[in-house]
Amino acid sequence: MTTPVIQIKDLHKSYGALEVLKGVDIVAGTGDVVSLIGSSGSGKSTLLRCTNLLEDSQSGEILFDGEPVKWSGSGLNRRPADRAQMIRIRTNLSMVFQQFNLWAHMTILQNVMEAPVTVLGRDKAEVEASALKYLDKVGIGDKCDVYPAQLSGGQQQRAAIARALCMEPKALLFDEPTSALDPELEQEVVRVIKDLAAEGRTMIIVTHDMRLASDVSDHVVFLHQGKIEEEGPPEAVFKNPQTERLKGFLSATVAA
Repeated sequence: MTTPVIQIKDLHKSYGALEVLKGVDIVAGTGDVVSLIGSSGSGKSTLLRCTNLLEDSQSGEILFDGEPVKWSGSGLNRRPADRAQMIRIRTNLSMVFQQFNLWAHMTILQNVMEAPVTVLGRDKAEVEASALKYLDKVGIGDKCDVYPAQLSGGQQQRAAIARALCMEPKALLFDEPTSALDPELEQEVVRVIKDLAAEGRTMIIVTHDMRLASDVSDHVVFLHQGKIEEEGPPEAVFKNPQTERLKGFLSATVAA
């Protein structure tokens, strides 16, 4: 057995008295694509943000390449104890957000280059070559000198994916990468994600797109009210759901 890239054990997360995650376990090995599905408020995006240490969890373990996150304090006062470890883990788990989060005052090339140069301290010429390669990979190599406002939503999201790839991460985290896009632009981004999955990239994807989850995932997790209600390979989850909650969720998704 190889060590998982990401392992979450019995994770709990609360906002004050509101418990959002109620003991969640997730494993993503090298090359695995894990999709998180569920209705709004089920805890999907919160789980992703806890994985990347953008949110503090109250109990449970988070391991990256077998290394557990070090914590100080407990309960609502629990925080990562080792800042250097936190930064190292974050830089190896590149996140692609729903709303792109590109810097408006920078060109697309500058956006993609910024973090590897300033955060990782990599050589600027080397990073530029890498950034151009990844912009070509996502199909917008000709847009490197324009600004985000000059691109469509689908192009901006592809630029955000190129920016994540340029960090050379061990895993990619996608938080509803297509939900802000209209159907035509959504397919541009879906094609890129499918290509990354085919390359064997380790990914955790929060998505409302059941077809995407079905096509790219090795493992699908259905969250309901902060707990894992059902999980398994996509053919089992989508074609033979076992719980009434998952059956109802999939029926509602098809109807929508």
